[in-house]
Amino acid sequence: MTGIEYLWSALGGDPALLSRVSTVVRDEALDARLPVRELARSCVGACALAAAELSARRTGREVPAVRVDDGAIATAFVSERHLLVDGRAPVTFTPLSRFWRTADGWMRTHANYPHHRARLLDALGLPADASAEAVSACLAERSALEVERTVYAAGGLAVALRTAQEWAAHEQGAAVAGRGLLERGRTASSGVRALAPLDGDPLLPAAGLRVLDLTRVIAGPVATRTLALLGADVLRIDPPGLPELADQHADTGFGKRSATLDLRADRRAFDELLASTDVVVTGYRPGALDRFGLTPEALAERSPGIVVAQLSAWGAYGPWGGRRGFDSLVQVATGIAALEGSEEKPGALPAQALDHGTGYLLAAAVLRAVTEQLDEGGTRFVRLALAQTASWLVNGVVRGEGPADASYDSPAPWLSETDSGLGRLRYALSPVSFDGGPGDWSRPPGPWGSDAARWM
Repeated sequence: MTGIEYLWSALGGDPALLSRVSTVVRDEALDARLPVRELARSCVGACALAAAELSARRTGREVPAVRVDDGAIATAFVSERHLLVDGRAPVTFTPLSRFWRTADGWMRTHANYPHHRARLLDALGLPADASAEAVSACLAERSALEVERTVYAAGGLAVALRTAQEWAAHEQGAAVAGRGLLERGRTASSGVRALAPLDGDPLLPAAGLRVLDLTRVIAGPVATRTLALLGADVLRIDPPGLPELADQHADTGFGKRSATLDLRADRRAFDELLASTDVVVTGYRPGALDRFGLTPEALAERSPGIVVAQLSAWGAYGPWGGRRGFDSLVQVATGIAALEGSEEKPGALPAQALDHGTGYLLAAAVLRAVTEQLDEGGTRFVRLALAQTASWLVNGVVRGEGPADASYDSPAPWLSETDSGLGRLRYALSPVSFDGGPGDWSRPPGPWGSDAARWM
């Protein structure tokens, strides 16, 4: 079974629609030891097909043809690297976010956010202004697993390097292996969803949907960025005291509005938002938002017919179910970094493919849930985890394709530029493409938190 066939089946899609998908295979796109290109192509293809299916459902026409191009995908999967703001390239990783040699192996830390950096240094007993050299000397004398436990206990992020076999034997790895790639279902009954017939050029299958974006970093924002491309009104909400990294927010902010709201102090405003929300997408660690009534069950009770999409790093189960995590750390824990590295040093995928792939798959799951609601109703939920995507990449994605149609010589055909409130932006176009669909976002990103926390 090909990757897209597997994903489309997992999403509950009609297998007959797979004939609408064509692929442009390109040499040297996302080259890696693991089948990253196949994973990326499958996730984007499933998302584009879900968008085309919903478009057909709303127009009454045939499902439009979907074109999946490895060049567009390879460019979009490193969109954060292609971004330029007034000619300036972003900083994607800070000096303390990297691999480190320990007394008994290797580990990786994530300290891009100031609070994570502070917690890491505090857990290591180092001063707040400690240099990378000081951290290196400290870690060289300690066990990777001991540092992993100590840093996570302090609220920081550090993961010991494991092989795929070691991850499979780990309690969390076993818990992940016992799950499918995604979870989807109904939490309550409700009437069928009503959406206005779709018309116009381009076709925007998500038009009329209000999407509340409670995500950060890459995977969740990629999903909601894709829903914005397809016409949804996407409002991202962040806590006022926890600013997002500016360049990261710019890269994933196309098509959206951005507001800040204290969910504890401004419950009335938040409840008013939820009352008119069609889709809630969350990307914080499992349980972090439960006290605000954001479990699928609570949302089903207060907003029948809503779609709840939840994303986490490790899954909402097992001993690591409540842990924070990022793509780079999941690669290290699940054996990917060992497989892509050498005897001298761990390696990494050519893109943060767990983030991007899971993001497009999450958008696909939301689109399929909406399509099913048009016929069957119901309050729907979908759940994905980076670790589950990693498990599929290591153990399930089948490498196999015909001869290449072309090579991937340059990202230039899939880059564009626009003016914005942030300056002149160069950015990667979306790889989600179907006949009659949008080729670009309707609006550029704005400054973080610059919009009102209300629906238009």
